[in-house]
Parts: sequence; C-alpha cells; structure tokens
Amino acid sequence: MNKTLTLLLFFITLITHAQIRGKITDASGQGIPFVSVALENTYTNTTANENGGYELSVKQPGSHTLVFQSIGFKTKKIAVNATTLPYTLHIRLEDEKYELKELVIDNAEDPAYAIIREAIAHKKENSEKSGRFEADFYSKGIFKVANLPKKIMGMKVETPEGYVDSTGNGVMYLSETVSHITFEQPDNLKEKVIASKVSGSDNGFSYNTALGTFYNFYDDFIDFEVKMVSPIAKGAMGYYKYKFEGSSFDGQGHEINKIKVIPRRDKEPVFEGYIYIVNGSWALYAIDFDIKGYRVQIPPLKTLTLKQNFSFNADNGLWAKNSQTFDFDAGMFGINFTGKFTHVYSNYIFHDHFEKKTFGREVVSFEKDANKKDSVYWSTIRPVPLTNEETKDYIKKDSLSTVRNDPKRLDSITRVRNKFHIFDIITGYTYHKTDRDTTTAKNVRFEYGGPEIPAFNTVQGWNTATRLSYSRWGKKINYFAASADFNYGLAEDRLRVKGALSRGFRKVGTFTAGGGTSIEQFNPNEPIAPLVNTISTLFFKDNYMKLYDKQYLSFGYVGNPLSWLNIRGVVEYSRRKALYNNTDYVFIKDNDVYTSNDPLQPYNYTSAPIETQYVTKATISGNIRWPFKYISYPNGAKIPVGDENYPKVSFEYQKAFAANLDRYKYDFVSIAATYNTSVSNKGDFGIGINGGKFFGADGISFVDYRHFNGNQTHFTEGDSKRLKSFNMLPYYTNSTNNAYLELHAEHNFKGYIMNKIPLLNLLQWNLVVGYHNLITPDRAPYQEFTAGFSNIGIGAFRILRVDYVRSYQAGVATNGVMFSLSL
Repeated sequence: MNKTLTLLLFFITLITHAQIRGKITDASGQGIPFVSVALENTYTNTTANENGGYELSVKQPGSHTLVFQSIGFKTKKIAVNATTLPYTLHIRLEDEKYELKELVIDNAEDPAYAIIREAIAHKKENSEKSGRFEADFYSKGIFKVANLPKKIMGMKVETPEGYVDSTGNGVMYLSETVSHITFEQPDNLKEKVIASKVSGSDNGFSYNTALGTFYNFYDDFIDFEVKMVSPIAKGAMGYYKYKFEGSSFDGQGHEINKIKVIPRRDKEPVFEGYIYIVNGSWALYAIDFDIKGYRVQIPPLKTLTLKQNFSFNADNGLWAKNSQTFDFDAGMFGINFTGKFTHVYSNYIFHDHFEKKTFGREVVSFEKDANKKDSVYWSTIRPVPLTNEETKDYIKKDSLSTVRNDPKRLDSITRVRNKFHIFDIITGYTYHKTDRDTTTAKNVRFEYGGPEIPAFNTVQGWNTATRLSYSRWGKKINYFAASADFNYGLAEDRLRVKGALSRGFRKVGTFTAGGGTSIEQFNPNEPIAPLVNTISTLFFKDNYMKLYDKQYLSFGYVGNPLSWLNIRGVVEYSRRKALYNNTDYVFIKDNDVYTSNDPLQPYNYTSAPIETQYVTKATISGNIRWPFKYISYPNGAKIPVGDENYPKVSFEYQKAFAANLDRYKYDFVSIAATYNTSVSNKGDFGIGINGGKFFGADGISFVDYRHFNGNQTHFTEGDSKRLKSFNMLPYYTNSTNNAYLELHAEHNFKGYIMNKIPLLNLLQWNLVVGYHNLITPDRAPYQEFTAGFSNIGIGAFRILRVDYVRSYQAGVATNGVMFSLSL
C-alpha cells in the first residue's frame, strides 16, 4: 500500500513539475558544462551539469521558447511545441566568433578602455536596477580528494568507510540546497532553506547557502580571504590592463563586448580572465575569471575559476544573474583537492522597496524537516541533473549510512572504541555512550587525558599534569560535568589536585563549584607559556615564570540574562602562599644563576615574595553582545555571522570583602574593547583599549595587582592576542594597584604595499605595523612601535611572522626582534 501511494505521488509530481530535458553539446559532440537554459523573457531557468545534461521545469505542455547561453558559444533560441511532458530536446551550440570592429583608435588606446569606463560610470545604475529582489536559489557542491595517503607525518589518516578508495581517491563531500532568498543592495540578505541534502547523512545540513557566495562585481571589492578588486571598480585601471577581443550579438540583438582582463601586477588581489559587457546599457553579461591562491593569500589553493551568466528580460528591461559556478584546485603534502559548486538563481521578483522589518539579524534559517526530504522530492525539484558520479555517490553513501546507523552495529562499534588498552595509560582514554532513545538522546562521556608533555620551572622542576572528566547531556537532560586535575612537580615532590562541578539548565545558565590546590602564575592571564618557559629556563637560565601556591573554594554562574548580555559571576575563598625555587638544574651550564621566584626582586632568595594570606572576593564580569547577524539552525543554535560594525566590549567588577588583614580588601573595575575592520583593499585594522581602576587598594597583595601581558622572550603569542599584549614589556615591573590604560593598534596591509614593489612582491609577504601604549600613575608611560612581515614561508607553508620592535620608557629605548607562528 505504501509503495503504491509513493508511486502515485511520484507520477503526480512529474505532471506538476514536468520537464524539458536533454543534452547540450558542441560541434564535436562533447557535452558543454554549465550552460544557462531559460524560458525566454522569464526567470524560469536552470543550468546544465558538467556533462551538458539539463532539465528545465515548465508548468504545462505547449509552445515554449528556450534560450541557451554559455560563455564562448553563440546564444541559441529554440521554439518547441512540447505537447507532452517530459519532452526531450538535444541542442548543439556553435562556437561564438567575436568580430573586431573597424575603430578609430586615438593615441593607440585599446577600445576596451572606453567600454570599461562606461561600465564603471553606469555600474551604480545597473546595480540598483536589479539590486532589490526575491529569487529561488539552488546550490550543488562536490568536494573530491586525490592521492590521500594512509599517514601524514606519521599520523594515521582516518576517513569514513566508502569515502576514499584504495588509491586515496574519492568524493569527500556532496550536498545540495534549495532555498528562497531576499536581497537588497548592498548587503542585506535573508535566506530560507527549504531543502538540504548531504550525501551519506540522513540528518545533515548543507553548507551550500547563498550567504558567503553572493559575489557582486558591481561592487568595488569582492570578499575572499582578502578584498579582491573588481575589474569595474573605481580606480580599477590602476590594477588592470584591458584588451578588446571583439563583439557578437546574443539572441535578442544585444551587442556583447568581450574584454580580456589582465593584472598589472601579478601578486595583487586581482582577477584575470574575461568580462563580457552589454553595449549601450553597459551591464554585465558574463564573468569568466581565474583566481590564483597566492593572490587571495590562501597558499594551498592553486586556482579557483568563477563564472557568472546574466539573462535579459524584455518585459522589465533587466539583466539578472541566472547562474554562478566555481571550481577549485588545491593541494598540500602531495594531496590534491578539487571542488565544483553550481548555483542557479530563478523565479526573480523585483521590488521597488521592502518593508522596514524585512531584514533582521537572522540571515539564514531552515524550514522544519528541511533535511528530511525524500528522493521523490529531490528528483522533481532539482534543477541541475546529477552526473553519474554524483548519483553513484548518493546511492553508495546513503546505503552505507543505513548500515552505519544500525543500532546493533553502533553498539558494537561503541564497545570496541570503549575498550581500554594498556597504551591508553600514556595516550589517554575516552568512554562515550549514547542512548538510542531519540526522545532523550542521552550522552555520557568519561575522559582520561593521559600525562601532559613534561614542562620545567624552577619551583617544581620537571612537572606534568593529567585530567579526569565526566559529562552527561541530552535533549531532555540538563548538562552535568565533573572534573579533577592532577599536577605533580618532581623537584618539589608535591601533588596538587583540584576539582570542578558544573550543572547547566536550559534558558537559565550554568552553575559551577570548584576547589582544591593549584600552582598559579602571578598574572592570571598566564603570559608565559610552559613550553616557552621550559626552553628559556633550561637553555638560557631565564626562568621568567613566577608562581605561588593557591588553595581555594569557589562558586559561580554563567548565563545570558538578557539577549545582549553574557555574564559570569564567581565568589572565591582562597589561601595564597609563597613558593621558592627548588632546583638549579640546567642543560647548558655557565656561571649565571637562576633568579628567585620573587617577581619584583629577582635576587631575593631569603624572604617570601608574598605573605600567606586568606582572601574572599566576588567577581562579576561579562560581554556586551551588540546586535549580530546569525544563522538559525533547527536545533535552536544561533551561529553568529561576522560583523565588523561593532566592537567587542567586556567589563569586570571585583570586590575583596573579607581577608585575614583589612589591607587585602579592595574594589576594582575595568572595561575593555576591541575592534577589527577591513579598510577596503588596504588591509585589516585592529584596535584594543583596556582601562581599569582600583579603590582602597594601597596595601593589597601583589597577587591581586593588575598585571600586564608582557614578554621578555623573542617569541610572541598568535594573532588573537596581539590587541591585548605587549612585545617587550617586562612581565611585572609595571604591575599596578592604581589606575591604568592600555592601547593596542595594528594594521596588516595584506600585501597592499608589498605587492607594488618589484622583486619584493615575489616574496608575498605582508607588511604589518603596530603601536602599543601603557599608562599608569606609578611609572613613566611605556610605548612600543612595531614593523614587520607576516605570511613568511615557502609554497603553501606561510606561518612565520617577524617583527622589529622599538620600545620607550623614561627616556630609555630598547630594540628587539620578535618571532611568532600562525598555525
């Protein structure tokens, strides 16, 4: 009965969504990929697949005029009388011949420049004509890998069963999306995903949405990893040379100019290829560009080819994008990656204006059960036919998915994975169990972290740590977690243990409790990484890490009481105690000695750097979340979409209200903000400001001072901390219990300057300049000026950054060279 009903529904949908279909070939009989196919003077259109196969949905049988359009081929109009549907129509397209006109060339300037000037002069007008619409959107993406080895750098490469064959080749990702988009220039976009399909997943959501791939060449800059300069941008002639290669006429009598776009300087963020411009209206007819990986600063990318086609509707006189394709070729470690993505825009409805509430913070949303559409639905709604490879991939992976999701098999795999092996004592162990009851989907996880790589400091000597954790969560189960951390120092011969509990409640927040004994840096931000300290200590006797012993008990809360506010609160009782050096071990022996564990008196080996103290304090901190755009997933998750319009703002209030000595009590407030933005194609600018003030803190412990993220090594943190850190500031000499103000600014030109300098542009380095300033009432202002280069490396490996730093304080200038890695 169910099968009969399914077949009946299938035939009904065939009638409702009947098709004209066939194959499009060239003069030699080869299929032409990605040809645009449309009903004349409508926005009912589709795109051929990579083999030239096409399927165009029509509402009813009868007479129709189809327009076939593809870059490099003559536009062809065919009138058909499709008395029955589906109707088969195979088409052969002829190569386009672009004829050079007889032109009077003044000052030997190529005629392409006059056409480009007209396109630039009219681009705002042409953009506005078609810049406010609704449309249906379809996307298909396939990602393939070749030569994938079984191991990389000794580490086993694991892929799901059925994805890669014995030679290391296979389809890693195949997906489709059907959605409805609403757009208003320059950048208002709302997308409702109607259907989403991922090969091998019965619960997956495709990443192939219109968001992030809406490339508008009427804009001056096109966003990739860097801002690419459009060939018809204002000032584009400073980046491109142009060559007129002839003109032809489309099926509606429009004269189309073919212009070759040539970069003036190879290393700049520019396109190369062909742009097709309609004579008279100067609108875009087609785009056919190559994007080189080194130009967009994505080293593994070799080439990305981007094509766009626009169609004309005589009823409203508008040119609108009907298709977009891009395919890429990339590689690292001898592995090759390729991908092809096809986008179809159809059923346009243009608007003069939109209501004020049309666009909000939600930019992408999903219909209920968007990822549950069956094969009958996809066979009728899909505008671009699947290739044989794609069909086979769906069949194979969907079959494997059924097998993989069999409860007995999953339980068997879980038992194997959860089995403990003797080497897990060293590498770590995880036990994970999922309840098959879909109403609760209860998950239980237990983890043993294994011993950490040993580190060295002069208090503990060689030391290591490990962690035990337990967590439980599910659809109807509030989150619960418990953990215990163990730290042991060999020279100190002491084991420290601390534990934590957390319980999360939906729509309320998470409550935490913790306690135990720990060893802490005086600066709670821990600016001295254990690995850096180990190297600087053992090889150079620079034991910068200064530590104290802490016993504590704390209770806290994390939540979002308001949509724009994330808040954290904690009350902590702690005993802080001084520690001393316990070892003088070193790899390279000389006459120098280690400094003491006193952060302010490096040669004080007798008295304690701090008194033993008992302090209870409360801290409230949080982040202000400005209105942000987001993708809304069916499970309730809201994933933020990058927005450069607002700074990130955080605040903190701390009060030490009980202590064994009254002088340890104090109040402290601070506020910080960071802001990052792109300055057209001139690079990325970031600024960070952080200020605070103590009250009643004259006699507080040095532990509670405001310590700054300094550095006394030649290695700096990664890019994420550059707006919060100094390059050469001593770790503790500027610490304060008064007021302070920090300023950090940095500009990465992203090749804007270096790309224009002959020979140096071959290096593909990015010039980066910065400024850092610290003001406190207790000492003279400290400031740093930096200049350096990032993106240093060879081929696809460009992870090194080098900076020259010059600092000033109290009339004393210091120089240094800093190194960092961007992984």
